Amino acid sequence: MHTVLELLQLTTGYFEKKQIESPRLNAELLLSHTLLCRRLDLYLMFDKPVKETELTAYREFVKQRGERVPLQYLVGDVEFYGLKFKTAKGALIPRPETELLVEKCLEAAVSFPDARILDIGCGSGNIVISLCANLENSSITAIDISEDALSLAVENAKAHILSERISFKKKDVLNEDCADLGQFDIIVSNPPYVKQADYAALQEEIVKYEPSIAVTDYADGFTFYRRIITLAEKLLNPRGILFFEMARDQTETIMELMRENNFTDIAVYKDLQSIERVIRGVKQ
Repeated sequence: MHTVLELLQLTTGYFEKKQIESPRLNAELLLSHTLLCRRLDLYLMFDKPVKETELTAYREFVKQRGERVPLQYLVGDVEFYGLKFKTAKGALIPRPETELLVEKCLEAAVSFPDARILDIGCGSGNIVISLCANLENSSITAIDISEDALSLAVENAKAHILSERISFKKKDVLNEDCADLGQFDIIVSNPPYVKQADYAALQEEIVKYEPSIAVTDYADGFTFYRRIITLAEKLLNPRGILFFEMARDQTETIMELMRENNFTDIAVYKDLQSIERVIRGVKQ
């Protein structure tokens, strides 16, 4: 019978051989999930023997993580902007860098009493739910082409008791004009921006398990920016603001696309790694 400390040591070594990033942290999070305790509680339980039923469940988690199943899918949730979100294979896993997008949207929303906000490609709902939780009088619409993603987003909204304040709709922004959605003060999107040439070189966790339609446009990486900027020029109210998340090498092209479509006051914001991560433009 293994103790908590022995399991952590064995798993950390196994994950190191498998070249899993942050092997000790992965081991601790999987074991705390299995034992239904907080990760920090493990440090008070090092000598505790792990029951056979718990060991069996833990070994299965370790096996799947060794096969590169994302940690967030195994534990079933992730924290984002101070809130907990359920995760599932039908939607992209929320990333810490996307919190900057939420932060900048919240700052901009101060200028709009009862702000009307549209989230294009809402995925698990992490962006729109985080905005809604921090804007009491907002009117928020969230759209996505994926029924799986929308179902998860609705579930997450219900968990935070916000489902009645967010309108979730299935839309294909590449092939629909979206005029029926109305007019907005803020449009925000974290679109699929990895170009096809770079997709295969991404982490195995992403390529094998996360939905490809949420990661790449199967083209040059700018397909959704072009389309959303065109739509936003029509869907935004005067002086409305468009926000995007983007990759490190996309700034100049997106800025030019915004200028060509009559957006001004363009600003770029860097994330904690000093990567240009968020861009915004104001409709003239």
